[in-house]
Amino acid sequence: MDGTAETVDDPGERDDDAVSRFVERFAADLTEAGMQRMASRVFAALLASDSGSMTSSELAERLRISPAAVSGAIRYLGQVDVVRREREPGTRRDRYRVYSDIWYESFTRRDQSLLRWRSTLREGAEAVGEDTPAGTRLAETAEFFDFLHDELLGLLDRWREHKAARDERARDAGAAGSG
Repeated sequence: MDGTAETVDDPGERDDDAVSRFVERFAADLTEAGMQRMASRVFAALLASDSGSMTSSELAERLRISPAAVSGAIRYLGQVDVVRREREPGTRRDRYRVYSDIWYESFTRRDQSLLRWRSTLREGAEAVGEDTPAGTRLAETAEFFDFLHDELLGLLDRWREHKAARDERARDAGAAGSG
């Protein structure tokens, strides 16, 4: 590697084998949940890096995959909006970054999907007739998405509050430790 990311990502005592096992295990979990296998591996590698970003060549070397495999994975991850491309300052190279709040953002987008699905399901129930077995099933599914939407909004609000309190505690602990 060129050393750029390793300077940031090498805390000294990291067990590279344990990190590799984690990356492969989490990638397998993501693949089982429906994400493309190579995209899962790239995403997990980015998530496990201290900087949260790597170049294509760093990813290829770390995962022992071809640059073409990295490219395809990055394309997919960009389409599902979990990785962002950034130009490395002063070079023509791109870095790929995963942000620490990616899960919050992902669930916020999922909430928007739930609303679209609910609306489409209601239209479907009307189209097939609300009193038909299919209409009843579609209406119940729309009601389920309403329920998920309401619950998800509450969960996201509680997460923001939890995170703000956690960050405040960390700031207070840092101030106490430096004072």
